[in-house]
Amino acid sequence: MKYEISGKFKILRGWMKFKKVVEAHNEKFALEKVYSLIGSNHKVKRHLIKIENIRKVEENGEKK
Repeated sequence: MKYEISGKFKILRGWMKFKKVVEAHNEKFALEKVYSLIGSNHKVKRHLIKIENIRKVEENGEKK
């Protein structure tokens, strides 16, 4: 399954919005993947990442 996760994370001058599409078995694993990706790419701790929305995405690109 693919999941689209959107939210924001803290940077020096405020908050930066993001939207990621990840492949995972369920929402919990998708959320962990996003925390891992943003943390490693932007050096942001988990408590500074705010998740706003999680959606299941169908394989052909349409949202459920």
